[in-house]
Amino acid sequence: MREKILDLLSGKKIDSQPAFSGLIHVTAEGLQSEGLIFHETHKNAQKMAKAAASTFKLSGLPSASLPLDMYVEAEALGAEINFRENLEFEYPQVRKAGFGSVKDITAETQNFINSGRIKLVCDAIKLLKEDVGNDVVISGVIPGPYTLLLLVVDAGKMFVEMKKEPAAVTDALHHLSSLLAQVGVDYRDAGADFITIHDMGGSPAFIGPAKYEQFVLPAEKLLIEKLPKPHVLSICGNVTKSLHLLAQTGASAVSIDQTVDLAAARLALKDTLLFGNLDPVETLYRGDDAKVAESVISAKEAGVDAIWPGCDLILQTPIQNIQSMKKA
Repeated sequence: MREKILDLLSGKKIDSQPAFSGLIHVTAEGLQSEGLIFHETHKNAQKMAKAAASTFKLSGLPSASLPLDMYVEAEALGAEINFRENLEFEYPQVRKAGFGSVKDITAETQNFINSGRIKLVCDAIKLLKEDVGNDVVISGVIPGPYTLLLLVVDAGKMFVEMKKEPAAVTDALHHLSSLLAQVGVDYRDAGADFITIHDMGGSPAFIGPAKYEQFVLPAEKLLIEKLPKPHVLSICGNVTKSLHLLAQTGASAVSIDQTVDLAAARLALKDTLLFGNLDPVETLYRGDDAKVAESVISAKEAGVDAIWPGCDLILQTPIQNIQSMKKA
């Protein structure tokens, strides 16, 4: 299946619609099976790699993704991260932004690629490749430029600057696109098979189609141009009315969530691979075998090229449901 997925990502026709994910898909069951504590996996390459491989080892889903949080680049840019050590199964959060203004971002960042945990994630990808790389496709996950901007700049100040100094925001986004491209290249060099751009905050469903076209789309296009193929753009929310804009990004594939009209997506993205769109909460976390199978069949009939969760998995997602996603 790994070879079929790689063929699919390269643009070749394959004879099935595989189930896998390029988003974060570790589970509590997987962590427990490896004797891991989640917050410790973010700071230790061996533990990170073991956690990423655990879903495949328990379910057979032929994929693994690293890192296991969305804040690696934000931390490298000076944001303070709360790894939530007192909570067993919770993702990290940004405790404090690194910049007070978008204009501060274009300051000296030459050592960015050697800062924070970027190299640690590369080491984890290498270990993951050695462990299960012959059986799974490995995704290197990076935030989109707008999502990263939201993480490193005070949000209130940023929204004011979008209105009063849009050129400065555009410059910051383009600068972040270049930095993210460096990370993506390093992840590929470490052994990732493709890059997933998880632009959660930059969805037109959240900021509106006009602001998406003005600020986000040019930055995403720049990032995608700089990244080696293949790449997947993951967009959250109901973007049915903005699908024509997503088609302009140049991404090898677009991943959408359960709120999007799949028929409309298939029509708008006829020249782009379409991945989706199982509900990670109601279907994969709370559902049963029958509900998962129904959702998979529905997505296949609508013409997706691969079955993906609509977003990162809830850590408590049952392995049984992931197995059902793979088998349906």
